[in-house]
Amino acid sequence: MTTEILGVIATYGLTLLLAWPLARYIVKVFKGERTWSDFMAPLERLFYKISGINPKEEMTWKEHLKALLTINMVWFVYAFFALMFQDKLPLNPDGNPGQSADLAFNTAISFVVNCNLQHYSGESGVTYFTQLFVLAFLQFVSAATGIAALIVVFKAFKEKTTTKLGNFWEFFLKSITRILLPFSVVIALILIFNGTPASYAGKDTVVTMQGDTVNVSRGPAAGFVAIKHLGTNGGGWFGANSAHPLENPTYITWATEMVAQVVIPIALVFALGMFINRRKFAYVIFGIMTIGMLCLLIPSMQAEINGNPAIAQMGVQQASGAMEGKEVRFGPAATGYWSTVTTIISTGSVCGWHDSTMPLTGMMQLLGMMLNCFYGGCGVGILNYYIYIIIAVFISGLMVGRTPEFMGHKLEAREVKIAALITLLSPFLILAGTALSSYVLAHHPDANWAVKPSAWLNNPGYHGFSEMLYEYTSANANNGSGFEGLGDGNIFWNVSTGFVLILGRFLPIVGPLAIAGLMASKKYVPASAGTLRTDSLTFGVMTFAVIVILTALAYFPALALGPIAEYFSLYR
Repeated sequence: MTTEILGVIATYGLTLLLAWPLARYIVKVFKGERTWSDFMAPLERLFYKISGINPKEEMTWKEHLKALLTINMVWFVYAFFALMFQDKLPLNPDGNPGQSADLAFNTAISFVVNCNLQHYSGESGVTYFTQLFVLAFLQFVSAATGIAALIVVFKAFKEKTTTKLGNFWEFFLKSITRILLPFSVVIALILIFNGTPASYAGKDTVVTMQGDTVNVSRGPAAGFVAIKHLGTNGGGWFGANSAHPLENPTYITWATEMVAQVVIPIALVFALGMFINRRKFAYVIFGIMTIGMLCLLIPSMQAEINGNPAIAQMGVQQASGAMEGKEVRFGPAATGYWSTVTTIISTGSVCGWHDSTMPLTGMMQLLGMMLNCFYGGCGVGILNYYIYIIIAVFISGLMVGRTPEFMGHKLEAREVKIAALITLLSPFLILAGTALSSYVLAHHPDANWAVKPSAWLNNPGYHGFSEMLYEYTSANANNGSGFEGLGDGNIFWNVSTGFVLILGRFLPIVGPLAIAGLMASKKYVPASAGTLRTDSLTFGVMTFAVIVILTALAYFPALALGPIAEYFSLYR
């Protein structure tokens, strides 16, 4: 167990070691300075020429949003029809059928919004063509969308007074050609040399050690897995995701995938300070995010290492910890670390079954997604944290009797209203969706649908409620992981979570971009003796308090009905 814990510490340390130079590189890329990746410039110019885009044309925040939302709609339409008719497209050696309209609707939206909430199994639900040219493509562009949106906010922070915030298409394309694509190649090569397949052949016939003959799916998985983590997407090539021995064969691939999914979110925090020349401000944000992560991580790892108290009461020793749903290759400590990181960062990949984790761990996973601002996904983690900063600045201003200011601009009613609406949006989507599914399950269990509501849950009681709560929380946070005791591959869950996916992704991007754009257009006010310092430890603690209080008020009743009640039931 000590070795596992040391492995977790070493993996996180390696992530920090890589994040700092990556942050410096990211800043150079988006400031237009010379970098080693300048060899991609001719490809970028070709793209601009074919598309008729002038990358030097400055955009307002509204024009950025128009470009962002328009291109995402185009990708959704493309993905929707490709998934429905994938059986008629090439690269389908296993003869997988096309997806139903409701499943294609959910899958297309899920990958467009960087969630990858998979209501299908990768081996049978999609083909090599749709895996590569639809889903892997969307994993690149959805991550680039989040990074590009964040760079717009960086520009708004940096400029004193402006309405011109760079060009969305330049930020978007560079996110792919200079960051996501080259580093995905490196990660894919590491995975290939450690056993992840990269073949276009169909199923292989394997004789197991006990003599059974089974057909094992394979395919060009390495590249898919690389961008799934680097882009904080999380969608698995195989149904078992990174718990699958081909998707995550060894401890080296485990560590590689762990570093890959954390390094860009942390690097972007450091890049914020470098880009706007306020490094102390970034350090405060990083410190609060790290404290938040540890508050979720330590109880999770402890719960998994100590095992199940209900089993202990039966006199059964659990020297290896709570091993139900865990891969013996990784163990409970490493799985606890992965489950925490993958939920706070919105990756949503798994190396063990979240549905089998201890109730306390399940609650920490839920809280990680409900908060959705401790590191967070590519770009959007800082955007979500920005909303809490605005609320903290507003409350602090009220406490000292001054008009709130942030980055030299007055914070007025319009910006606060936007921040408040975004803050209320997540609880509404999560709790309303959970309430709807609970009502249908309780009052119409035998509804004559393709899948009756009575067949949704594999687990009754508190845990069954947690499964439904987790599904909507994951959809709203654009996470994609699940308590997979829930039967979600049906029209109710495909459609209801589909709408939560849309709203949970784009409104939290629209809100911060609007706030940053509106504030950047205001007259710059130089700092004075009475200006609230946002780069101080005091303000960091204030922001952390705002995050905790708002989350507790919004979600405690639902958590009490699910994981908290289940936790206490183990000690009866």
